Amino acid sequence: MPKVAVVIGSKSDAKAGEEIVGVLKEYGVECDYRVISAHRSPDELDSFVRGTDAEVFIAVAGLSAALPGVIASKTVRPVIGVPMNVKLEGLDAFLSMTQMPPGVPVATVGVDNSKNAALLAVEILAMKYPELRGRLEEGRRKRR
Repeated sequence: MPKVAVVIGSKSDAKAGEEIVGVLKEYGVECDYRVISAHRSPDELDSFVRGTDAEVFIAVAGLSAALPGVIASKTVRPVIGVPMNVKLEGLDAFLSMTQMPPGVPVATVGVDNSKNAALLAVEILAMKYPELRGRLEEGRRKRR
């Protein structure tokens, strides 16, 4: 059963998606990786969000950057948004993700910072799965 659902809005976000999957694998966290557009495939996205057992979502998007917010509107599980630098140095995507209405939060990392999104997902999961805490501490020591 995947613990994290990684959703990218289009194939152009594949590099970020693959980085996220790589970090999650490094920590032994199973994930489900999908390309689903909030605008072009809304029914598919709805079915996926409602049907997955994942405990955390990571959504990567640029341009309108609606994907994380749409996912957050369909679940009470944590959603982490990764804004991509497509236009305006990614500021438009960043602001779109951080300015969510009350009651529909999206945790947002820095522009193009997919690795931090994966690490945040692992940190969230470590609250429930203590074995991940040790892996995180070891990983942080290695990065110093």
